[in-house]
Amino acid sequence: MADLTNILGGPWSPPVAQTVVVDPPEVQMRDAMIAAGLEAPDHILFDGKIHRFRTGTKGKGGQDKSGFYIGFLDGVPAGHFGCWRAGIEQPFKADIGRKLTVAEEMANTRRMAEARRLRDEELAKTRESAADTVSLIWDGAGAASADHPYLKRKGVQPHGARVTGDGRLIVPLYNADGELSSLQYIAGDGDKKYHPGGATGGAFWAIGSPEQGKTVYLAEGFATAATIHEVTGAAVFVAYSASNLVPVAGMLREQHDDLVIVADNDASGVGQRYAEQAAAKYGARIIVPPIEGDANDYAQAGHDLLTLLMPKPDGWLIPADSFCERPAPIGWLVKHWLQQDALIMVHGPSGGGKTFVVLDMCLRIASDSDNWHGNRVKTGTVVYLAGEGHHGLRGRIAAWKQHHGAGALDMYLSKDGCDLNTPAGYQRVRDAIRGGAIEPSIIIVDTLHRFLLGDENSAQDAKTMLDACGNLMSEFACSVLLVHHTGVSDEAQHRARGSSAWRGALDIEISVVPPKAEDAPIEIIQRKSKDAEMALPLYVNLKSVPIDGWLDEDGEQVTSAVVVAAEAPAKAEKQDRLSKHKKLFESAWWASGAEEREDRPYLSRSGFIEYVISNLGIKESSAKLYAKPSQDGRPISDLLVSEVITAHEHGWIVIDDAQASAMMMRKNAL
Repeated sequence: MADLTNILGGPWSPPVAQTVVVDPPEVQMRDAMIAAGLEAPDHILFDGKIHRFRTGTKGKGGQDKSGFYIGFLDGVPAGHFGCWRAGIEQPFKADIGRKLTVAEEMANTRRMAEARRLRDEELAKTRESAADTVSLIWDGAGAASADHPYLKRKGVQPHGARVTGDGRLIVPLYNADGELSSLQYIAGDGDKKYHPGGATGGAFWAIGSPEQGKTVYLAEGFATAATIHEVTGAAVFVAYSASNLVPVAGMLREQHDDLVIVADNDASGVGQRYAEQAAAKYGARIIVPPIEGDANDYAQAGHDLLTLLMPKPDGWLIPADSFCERPAPIGWLVKHWLQQDALIMVHGPSGGGKTFVVLDMCLRIASDSDNWHGNRVKTGTVVYLAGEGHHGLRGRIAAWKQHHGAGALDMYLSKDGCDLNTPAGYQRVRDAIRGGAIEPSIIIVDTLHRFLLGDENSAQDAKTMLDACGNLMSEFACSVLLVHHTGVSDEAQHRARGSSAWRGALDIEISVVPPKAEDAPIEIIQRKSKDAEMALPLYVNLKSVPIDGWLDEDGEQVTSAVVVAAEAPAKAEKQDRLSKHKKLFESAWWASGAEEREDRPYLSRSGFIEYVISNLGIKESSAKLYAKPSQDGRPISDLLVSEVITAHEHGWIVIDDAQASAMMMRKNAL
């Protein structure tokens, strides 16, 4: 017979069973308690009964027995443990050194269910017996005096609390049916204990009588609730524990429309967590003291608890009658152009003169000048956040001062840019203004791109920047002016580059349009004025100014430029504008139904205004300016002066034969 031992690795022998050593179930449950963050009891009994123990969590008067456990030893050792104060509840199953079989798992599940049934039956008997006992104790107890050590320490009245023969304070717990289910005993040092076996889940006590339609409060402890009642005069319910806030809040919301939960500000956050659960589930409001502790601690520390609980109206909502009874005229830094306490944007193409225009406006504010191209100026302090071009900016300011003979300027400039829409960037600007004791009338951000972290096309990034600007306006009671670029394409030259969120947030929007011909002026056009009629366009030129005493390294004269007034555009440019107005009128005519009067195109005033609002994106007050017959430079005024149209009925008819014929031919060709 062949010997196969060499092939099989030697002679065969049966495997040796490995013995797995596991700790006794009592030790395992104790380790599980410690792992859950609890201080476990020294001895654990697996006898199917509920046992209470101190978990190390702080009660109001020291450490109390907030922990519980129950263990079953038959079959696979298992049980349950937790801590009501810390909000911990955890099942337990002992490790027996091997994986349970399916049959053992099923048997264990049946045994646990049966054990829970027996436990519940026993618990019901215990609670029934406890209810009879606490009724006897409560009925036989005397009324508590305000001199009780606990009440004196907490600074509250008894409110119906009673005392035991050994001097402890007694407060009752009632179930939803109004039956006394348990008692809480409070020693003079604040140590609290419930009556053994009494039902506490969902139980409560009311201090004060609830009134229909009135606010009721819910708090954890008796002293907290008593303090709230004494301060507000309202009914306050005692939940006795953080975990009890949820079921009690549910019961109260069935009967009261306005429930306020006054949560404890625990270091562990347990009180707030259960209060938030209750509020989210049942729609209650939450108030939490701003310092660690409960409402009683807050009041005892000398804080105004009444204002915390019942804040005075802040005037956020005001009656419409009082709102409009007094005039509130618009304040202007530059009349018609730069509004006070407003968000403003000046945009134009790169190199188109927008910074010269902005400087011309803000330097007049910062100097003693009282006029900007015929518009009144209010002097004030200017903060200029310059993100680029400091060398050129220095020359422009010097040239402006020289040209206008200006004295000292009430103006401050930043050395460089920062990300204004970040906490660090905003703080840098804020601290610089505050630190310099500066009270700005307007803050210039030049350019937006240099002070924005993110993408100008992103609505989200735009919002963070707009929020930063809004905060500056609120904190310093000033206007903020953003200098920005226009888009690249021809059709984008009339609007700011990037997200539409920019324009939506602006109070005033201004375009600086560069010259269209060599001898043409720069045009300053107001695109939006949220609270006032839009200003008519202005025209300016840039004038070269040699700066006195400024020589470059080769000894040559240094020059810069200043903005000076210019004549209105030449007739050819007016003709171009008239052509645009004719196209606008015809487009509005088509949109309004292409009506006729006397075989000529007719457009109603309302139809024209509706079209302008819908297609040019301007508000009604500005659209009405387009329809004014005496508003120079506006469409209807230009068409009337040029005798293209004339007033008829509630609008206008086309009287220019060539224009009328072209429009009617296009209509009849359809």
